[in-house]
Amino acid sequence: MPHEISPYVFIYFKSFFLGIIQGLTEFLPISSTAHLKVVPYFLGWNDPGASFSASIQLGSAGAIIYYFRNQICPIINSFFLIYNHRKVFKDDNTRLATYIFIGSIPICIFGFLIKLYWPNYTDSNFRGLFSIAITSIFMGLFLALAEIYGKRKKLFNDINLTDVILLGLAQSLAIFPGVSRSGITLTSALFSGIERKTAARLSFLVGIPAISISGIVELVTLFRSLSAIDILPTIIGIISSFFSSLFAIDLLLKFLAKNNTFVFVFYRLAFGVFILSAL
Repeated sequence: MPHEISPYVFIYFKSFFLGIIQGLTEFLPISSTAHLKVVPYFLGWNDPGASFSASIQLGSAGAIIYYFRNQICPIINSFFLIYNHRKVFKDDNTRLATYIFIGSIPICIFGFLIKLYWPNYTDSNFRGLFSIAITSIFMGLFLALAEIYGKRKKLFNDINLTDVILLGLAQSLAIFPGVSRSGITLTSALFSGIERKTAARLSFLVGIPAISISGIVELVTLFRSLSAIDILPTIIGIISSFFSSLFAIDLLLKFLAKNNTFVFVFYRLAFGVFILSAL
């Protein structure tokens, strides 16, 4: 009997482990998609696939909502007030609801167009290790430039629509592995002169729709193609990504309150060079 159980145990372990990787790297500016592609490769595991990688992002989305739960409900209420034209830009919640909506538009449109017109994108060279390595290095350099030249004086009340539009456009690039959604939005915010902790908070909240929509679409796809027992590893991955995401969110916010982002710059450069040296 043990020889029949062990393969399933290993599959569940892999899902649990990859969920932890997803949660930690989704919010640290180092690219979760890249790590979910690279880590299994160097461990000799099969590629978990784009659908699995996107599905376990739901754990990360749930972690953001839970972590900012005291802010989420007022933001949702404000969104409906904006929709009903009764209250626009009257307080921080309505402004944040508007920013989240506007900042999510580019990546949703870009993702939909890729899904519609580039169905084999997940098998393209853009998801290859060489592309991930080069992208990681360049994005690390951009983060360094943002850290050096960003004025970091803007608090939340100083953020304007131009800042959010630029952040939303930057976020749409996160479809390419190695870019890092949190990394590119943090870079954009720093270039806009937003202070680090506010930039990270805005990056987290603006990412909720994109991460959630992507995860739900891919999870539905998996449910349609897999049996109940085959979907269990994905559920395990979602749960482990939820808890590791909570840790990463809290860690990054506390870290950026007192430190710069160069540790992530150096990591991304080393990560890219390591991949290139191993190819």
